[in-house]
Amino acid sequence: MAMLFGRKLGMTRYFTEDGMNIPVTVLEVGPCVVTQVKTSETDGYEAVQVGFDDVKPRRSTMPMIGHDAKAGTAPKRVHGEFRTGDGDDAYEAGQSLNVEVFANHAFVDITGTSKGKGFQGPMKRHNFRGQLASHGVERKHRSAGSIGGHATNLGTGPKIKKGKRMAGQMGNKRHTTRSIEVVSIDAEKNLMIVKGAVPGPNRGIIQIQSPSRLYKPKARKQAEKMKG
Repeated sequence: MAMLFGRKLGMTRYFTEDGMNIPVTVLEVGPCVVTQVKTSETDGYEAVQVGFDDVKPRRSTMPMIGHDAKAGTAPKRVHGEFRTGDGDDAYEAGQSLNVEVFANHAFVDITGTSKGKGFQGPMKRHNFRGQLASHGVERKHRSAGSIGGHATNLGTGPKIKKGKRMAGQMGNKRHTTRSIEVVSIDAEKNLMIVKGAVPGPNRGIIQIQSPSRLYKPKARKQAEKMKG
């Protein structure tokens, strides 16, 4: 299990050796600094905390400045941690981690904050088809329609059932793309190329970690990459 922070640089195309043209996303992964190593004796569990992206001290807080200073590094913008095995002493405070951590990964999970779209109607937010645009229909073609029959207790309750798809705030939420394929890694430039889309805007901070669950075909491919 490993986890690092990075930035989404944008999308482009990638040509494989057999001439396939696939859409890919370019990620800048790390470098991250180990800011704390948690142990069972001191914290009750085994974990490694990492920090990413230097930030001006005036944009941080005194506790975080002192916390990062213990690891011998400047204040970091974001922090996160990942679990490790019992007795795993491969990490130490102040250690620098880069994209090479995922050199033996065929797939990764990527978490980011999706683009905020503001307050949107049901057609954009939930892909509703809208009302008919024929003669006799009022000028409410982009309306969600009646919601009276969807209240609690089969329509006799005093309020709308929870989860009813209606207009509202869209985007600006944490989203995880699972089991996304790693196409290529450039250790010199700390770049990772993955197949497909990644949540969030360009230059947005993302979290890359080992896949938490894989279907059998991908699990076999991941196991082969780990052995190699």
